[in-house]
Amino acid sequence: MTLFEKIAAREIPAKIVYETDDVIAFRDISPQAPTHVLVCPKLALPKLSDASAEHTELLGKCLLAVAEVARREGLVDYRVAINNGAGAGQSVFHLHMHVLGGRTLSWPPG
Repeated sequence: MTLFEKIAAREIPAKIVYETDDVIAFRDISPQAPTHVLVCPKLALPKLSDASAEHTELLGKCLLAVAEVARREGLVDYRVAINNGAGAGQSVFHLHMHVLGGRTLSWPPG
């Protein structure tokens, strides 16, 4: 069971900010911006590259959850990032989207 599945199952505490039957969003424990929320499907899909056509609806729900989290957090400008694989910075192998905002974000990221 992944760390994020354990959070969704309430086996590990987290500051949950949004939840549906399919998606959960919670504050990152090591925020990189004033607002840093992780949005992930409850289904344990390791990486975005593991998704297939059967996950189309779930991925759409995740993106809509990102927009809802941003709205609830009062973000107008924000960044959404998905790290796919260890070389890209993924440390938890359960698909998740970083919602970052609350400050000016530079490009490219550090």
